[in-house]
Amino acid sequence: MGVSQKIAVLLEKRRKVEKEIAKLQKSCKHSGKSVKQIWEYVDSSTPIIRYICDECLMVLGYPNQQEKDNYFKE
Repeated sequence: MGVSQKIAVLLEKRRKVEKEIAKLQKSCKHSGKSVKQIWEYVDSSTPIIRYICDECLMVLGYPNQQEKDNYFKE
């Protein structure tokens, strides 16, 4: 199998996984959320601070400056 074929197979697998994740996150009730550091992109060098669902890990919003400051104090 050539490199381009292998990449095409991996990209298709990733698409299927991302679709399944989106389906699970859409059905989640998002009953709890926490301020967490996440990588915005796979190859990001700097993490970002966001509200994340405790159950499905979906990004739910942006904490204000005080919430960010409290996060860094922990």
